[in-house]
Amino acid sequence: MYKQTKLYGILKMKCPKCHKGDFFKGHPYRIKTLGEVKEKCDVCNQKFELETGFYQGSYYVSYALGVALFISVAVLHFIFKEKVSPISLMINFVIILFFLLPLIYALSKIIWANFFIKFDKKDVKN
Repeated sequence: MYKQTKLYGILKMKCPKCHKGDFFKGHPYRIKTLGEVKEKCDVCNQKFELETGFYQGSYYVSYALGVALFISVAVLHFIFKEKVSPISLMINFVIILFFLLPLIYALSKIIWANFFIKFDKKDVKN
């Protein structure tokens, strides 16, 4: 059942249509292929770039993920520290953002693709 959800395809970074083929050319933290999306799925031949500039819309998703990350860092900061200064909050956020940036970049692209590419349940067998 879990394999039939869009969340599975996003977290495993698989094809939005079949959840079997890889979505990216490499790992999000591999510098050489950072965020490079394959042209099409190796399994179902789904084209990943539906039109020219398709992934420019993923900037909105990236912004939302960044805001969610900042809110999470702020909440954790307030929980674990008695006195919170804006400078320490920003320093912690920038450090965490620096290490999570490749992951946020990759997640924003695959989430954006999942908005427009419909999952085909008949391709998935448990």
